[in-house]
Amino acid sequence: MKTSRFENTIKRHEVKPNYGKNMAHAFFFGGLICLFGQGLLWMFENIFDLPNKEASTHMIVTMILLATLLTGLGIYDKIGQVGKAGAFVPITGFANSMTSSAMEGKSEGIVLGISHNMFKLAGAVIVVAVMSGFVFGLIRYFLQQMGIVDELEHEVVRLIMGVLV
Repeated sequence: MKTSRFENTIKRHEVKPNYGKNMAHAFFFGGLICLFGQGLLWMFENIFDLPNKEASTHMIVTMILLATLLTGLGIYDKIGQVGKAGAFVPITGFANSMTSSAMEGKSEGIVLGISHNMFKLAGAVIVVAVMSGFVFGLIRYFLQQMGIVDELEHEVVRLIMGVLV
């Protein structure tokens, strides 16, 4: 009896998150990070005269480097507090996670600390990527065997199944 009264009191006084405001922050800051990446891509293509494929690679590496440096300096955490989920745009968010994991384990040494902590995080991501690739590959194979998909290069199939080439 006392436990339920206590839980009701806690629920009445807990801070309720403002979902609309949080979504707006995430959309805005995620868009800013993507806009910055697009600006880097434009710079590599137009100022450095790189082809699109090379410019994309340079942009990705630059974004990873900047996110890693900002995480190491403690600035990316502040960006994350303001930008909410928008700060975890895939490339920069993953770089932030990996750098944070590495920094967490630095006191334990390179192999047992840094490498172990980084692998705990990256290992889960790799497992999910491999398993989802396997599942989508099976779906693609069965659709092809059933004759539903005659030509694998068809744009609709690529849109639905993702580019698995």
